[in-house]
Amino acid sequence: MRWSPVILVSLLISKFVSSSFLNSKDSYFCLGFIMSYDRAITVFSPDGHLFQVEYAQEAVKKGSTVVGVCGKTIVVVGVEKKSVAKLQDDRTVRKICILDDNVFMAFAGLTADARIVINRARVECQSHRLTVEDPVTVEYITRFISNLKQRYTQSNGRRPFGISSLITGFDFDGTPHLYQTDPSGTYHAWKANAIGRSAKTVREFLEKNYKDEHVASDEGAIRLAIKALLEVVQSGGKNIELAVMKQNEPMKILDPEEVDQHVLALEMEKEEAEKRKKT
Repeated sequence: MRWSPVILVSLLISKFVSSSFLNSKDSYFCLGFIMSYDRAITVFSPDGHLFQVEYAQEAVKKGSTVVGVCGKTIVVVGVEKKSVAKLQDDRTVRKICILDDNVFMAFAGLTADARIVINRARVECQSHRLTVEDPVTVEYITRFISNLKQRYTQSNGRRPFGISSLITGFDFDGTPHLYQTDPSGTYHAWKANAIGRSAKTVREFLEKNYKDEHVASDEGAIRLAIKALLEVVQSGGKNIELAVMKQNEPMKILDPEEVDQHVLALEMEKEEAEKRKKT
């Protein structure tokens, strides 16, 4: 069994507290030294961990599930919609945001942290257009966001951003891309991926079901994203928000009715497959 850093630190502290070590002159110094690994962002633990970065990753795991699928001519991002208060306007609760005409992102984690990252990324996109007279590539803006996150893990008086992001879109040559960043500042390219709550379960589903022929069509890529989300979303299409982008077209968030139609079609396919098995 793997012990989490929090449990290990707690066990060490309890060991010191319950022993005669407290009677020594160095007790308070050593207790403070142990806790410094936990509290200081710039201090490595003896086994090479940055605990504050790992805690930020735990915050991501408590966020809404986000799924991204990179098709041949389309990119699809699906988000689990959390229930909102009866009198709250759900239009103000967004996990999918446009960065530029050709790129957008979805995030899991702390919404307030994401707002800062999104605003800085948008400014960088416009600065790039003004300087180079071309839109940013998906990898360029992903690298910018990753560099921003990394800086917040290496200086005092700051804490890591508590978000992971799926950044997707098209380069000017028409190539679709999907990237994922995490609080440590690393990023990777994916064909399909998931972040947030139950990301491991959804990622395993994508690994089993992703095939190039399935995402060759726009319909196939959309349905794969919905099927992956339905692995963890229990209430069907009403709690799924789906955004798609095609080459030279703006990002479009599908209407709830369109999502419901896809969900119904998938349920019918599942019922037919079960009938075939019985016969």
